This record gives sequence, structure tokens and C-alpha cells, in this order.
Amino acid sequence: MRAEMINSILGELNGSSTDIEASGVVSTDGLMIASQLSDGIDEDRVGAMSAAMLSLGDRTAQELGRGKLEQVLIKGDNGYILMTYAGSDAVVTVLAKPNARLGLIFLDVKRAANDIAKII
Repeated sequence: MRAEMINSILGELNGSSTDIEASGVVSTDGLMIASQLSDGIDEDRVGAMSAAMLSLGDRTAQELGRGKLEQVLIKGDNGYILMTYAGSDAVVTVLAKPNARLGLIFLDVKRAANDIAKII
């Protein structure tokens, strides 16, 4: 039931923008809770990488006096990876196209993360 509700939110998130290619909800220890990933994207790898980046982001934000980490944004030649906390135990990870309109995606991801945090 919980996974279905989360998958529904992810489906809405992916449908909110053609710039979003895939999304998932990962526990802070790296386990995939729910996902809407494209074929060829390894769920376990997304989970593990998300957890590793968040751990590093948390420590970096703390050590450099930036306060509590809210999100991590990675930009590569082939697009963006955005990770946003959904409560204290999970993270929404989104893969977006290179020319994505990030402002809209930030807004949609934040809304989805808030909805997911209420479920988890």
C-alpha cells in the first residue's frame, strides 16, 4: 500500500515535466523504496549512489557551515541528478535532461518530497 502511494506520487512527478527522465525514493541507507526508472537504469546502483552522495553532502554542509542539507544537485554532460530529502529517512532522486528547466523541477520535486514524507 505504501509503495503504491509513493509510486503514484512519482508517476505524477515524472508526468509533471518532460524534462524528468526517471525518479525514485531511496532510504538514507541506500535501499530503493519505490521507483519510476527507465529501462537500463540499475535500481540498486541509484540507491547506493544516492545514499553515498547524501552522506557526503550532509558532512560537507555541516563542515562548511551551510546548515542542514536540503538537496544535492549534480550536473553532467547528459543531464542532472537532483536529490532532495523526503523527511529524515528517505530521499527523492530525480534524473533530468541536460536542458531541463530546473526551477520548475525544484518546485515539483519539493512538492513530491513533502507528500512522500507524510507517507513514510
